[in-house]
Amino acid sequence: MSGTYMQMALNEARAAAERGEVPVGAVLVRGAEVIARDGNRTRELNDPTAHAEVLVLRTAGARLKSERLVNCDLYVTLEPCAMCAAALSFARIRRLYYGASDPKGGGVEHGPRFFSQPTCHHMPEVYGGIAERQAAEVLRSFFQDRR
Repeated sequence: MSGTYMQMALNEARAAAERGEVPVGAVLVRGAEVIARDGNRTRELNDPTAHAEVLVLRTAGARLKSERLVNCDLYVTLEPCAMCAAALSFARIRRLYYGASDPKGGGVEHGPRFFSQPTCHHMPEVYGGIAERQAAEVLRSFFQDRR
């Protein structure tokens, strides 16, 4: 089933690219139910926090009427940045599945490694490299088209 959710996230990333956004997509699920899905919208909303992960957390919180998204899992096409990693921790996400690593801007396995910090109160289970080749290709072709 995780492959299906990552394919949904990849579709959200492709839709973000079509809008001129950096192509990152995210899907939040609880059990077998998709609670929220979206892609980056920082340019569209003129909001530097409108990363795919933050948008699905906002939608899921409103839908579930809770800031704590316990028993929810997040599928995202790119390793979350430090801001998104912090938001996932605060939301109490159970599991994080991500596609491509982000050596420059990542905050989970790279950079600040947010979940490894002593000040991090909740660390989700983390699984990287899910559909990694596809996720990296979506990003690569987006930036190649802009050069």
